[in-house]
Amino acid sequence: MEFLVALVALVAILTVSYLAFRAGRLRPTGDVETKRLEEYDFYPFVVNDDRHIEFSAERFDEAVNHFLTIRNTLAARELIVVGEQNFIRDTFGTAELDAFKTLYDVYDGDSVIGDNEAYLENYKRITTLIGRSFPNTGIEILLHNLVNPARSLVVIENGEVTGRKLEMGATNLVLDLKTRKHQNQDKLNYELNLGARQFKCTTIPIFRSEYGLVGAICINIDTRFLREEVKVHPEKLDAWIDNFLKTDFELEENILSEDEYQAALRGKRHYLDEAIRRGLDGERRSQLSAIMFSDIVDYTSMMLQDERTALHWLTVSTDLHRKLIADHRGLFLKEMGDGILASFDSVSQAVDCARKLQSAVREQGDFQLRIGIHLGEVTRSGGDVFGDGVNLASRIQGVAKPGTIAVSDTVYRNIKNKEGVVATDLGPTELKHIDEPVRLYSIEV
Repeated sequence: MEFLVALVALVAILTVSYLAFRAGRLRPTGDVETKRLEEYDFYPFVVNDDRHIEFSAERFDEAVNHFLTIRNTLAARELIVVGEQNFIRDTFGTAELDAFKTLYDVYDGDSVIGDNEAYLENYKRITTLIGRSFPNTGIEILLHNLVNPARSLVVIENGEVTGRKLEMGATNLVLDLKTRKHQNQDKLNYELNLGARQFKCTTIPIFRSEYGLVGAICINIDTRFLREEVKVHPEKLDAWIDNFLKTDFELEENILSEDEYQAALRGKRHYLDEAIRRGLDGERRSQLSAIMFSDIVDYTSMMLQDERTALHWLTVSTDLHRKLIADHRGLFLKEMGDGILASFDSVSQAVDCARKLQSAVREQGDFQLRIGIHLGEVTRSGGDVFGDGVNLASRIQGVAKPGTIAVSDTVYRNIKNKEGVVATDLGPTELKHIDEPVRLYSIEV
């Protein structure tokens, strides 16, 4: 009898072991590897011709098979999140999908999904409360659960601004945020034009150390509503301000510092109420400036191939820009990922600086710059510039060929007689979101 029991037990053990082996579900006692998913050669994202990151099904399948053979809980659970984000269940063939489902079971995918929903609960509450603070202002705020991108919208307040509804999908947001992450842009401000509608959008990604990108808070502001309705109609401006400043009740709590409290008792009404604040660089002023945009060609691809080297060349580029912009009496305004924005009082200084930059980068030989320059009226405020002149310079930079300098006709007319300047007429050029073609020129380095 004891022999029979032992035999049955042995058969049961062998059967379970065999089935586990066939399913790829034998679990070592601990992780064999501890690397992050992005450290593997099969990291399932590649860079396309438009310098955006796109999902690679082939690399993903390679990763699945690897983690079914060699255990790495950290990377495998992150891979599960990537799989759900990229609709693996709807797009993979039977064999590949079965392998993913096995991976999902082996690494307890349900706990990954459930844990992330719990993780986002506090973000849901924050998003809801902030959104309800600004009713009828043209300001929409929403939360994406990017582990479930097919129904990613889990909170939306003031959704009438865009007409979006709960459980709508995340479109290309996941991949766009991954692209921006590789460009060191954790917070993303951008303009969105959809037909006659225009929005200023801010996207703040939510990353977890265990799973990478899991969510995003988005703030969408109806630009045309504010500019064309609120701004130009005094009664609507009053209503908008009332909505923006609307409160539910009044408190008597003191939130001021001691110095500010004493100033308030003496009659100070707001933070710019005292004469001592006059003359600070808070005033807006418009003037004619030469705006230079530059960025590193194919920087996202460089990051994916060798992050450490790419970051080194980014530092080299930034240092070159800071030195040469200062040498040409320009103003280094800000970095935008791998791009640089600068302004100059003189068109000649801007072009000379751009030529020196391209020459210096060519000597490095390891990366290329794309540079665009435009002369126009811009608004300066707080060490920054903005306006149509800035937007046009940005569009010109976007169409410049790698290693070249593209300038507007306005810039060319100011430097065409300068000794040593050779330019090629590129003709009228269509620029994104610019109504009329702009004649551009390419300046020889």
